[in-house]
Amino acid sequence: MTVKILLVTGDAAESLEVMYPYQRLSEEGYEVVIAAPARKKLRFVVHDFEDGFDTYTEKPGYTWPADAAFEEVDPEEYAALVIPGGRAPEYLRGDANLKRIVEHFFTAGKPVAQICHGPQITAAAGVLSGRRTSAYPALEPDVRIAGAQFEDGDAVVDGMLVSARAWPDHPGWMRAFVDVLRKVAPAS
Repeated sequence: MTVKILLVTGDAAESLEVMYPYQRLSEEGYEVVIAAPARKKLRFVVHDFEDGFDTYTEKPGYTWPADAAFEEVDPEEYAALVIPGGRAPEYLRGDANLKRIVEHFFTAGKPVAQICHGPQITAAAGVLSGRRTSAYPALEPDVRIAGAQFEDGDAVVDGMLVSARAWPDHPGWMRAFVDVLRKVAPAS
């Protein structure tokens, strides 16, 4: 039986932060299921860093279908959770079904990977307090307000939580997450 990993996202998620873990974890032999507010074609974005801009810029990115709606997800069926960034977490964090999903993974002590603006979701679910996490640096105040310790790193591991700042951190972030998965939820 294939071990399943849930990736939660929505429109305006960062393309690389969805597609890289999706492909990397699939390559490891996991079945990665993408869940969103509804089953539909999702429209991702590309965030880039350009000279002369104080923050990142945003351009249209890939499209990809959601396999399931949040309300359809039984988190018991999944061994781990991935929370990409982009702008999606800003509006997803208020979704009651997503909060239910996130709370399950933390309560059950299952592996969770979050990157960039992903901590907006875990903060809203009330599961960051007392933890160490990385995030997009502009979220440092949000992380602290949620009761967590912000760490500016590419692969911050706090028990079953593995976090990173943004897509340039993918190699370290996914390497650390795969290490955790191989110990507690091997693909085969």
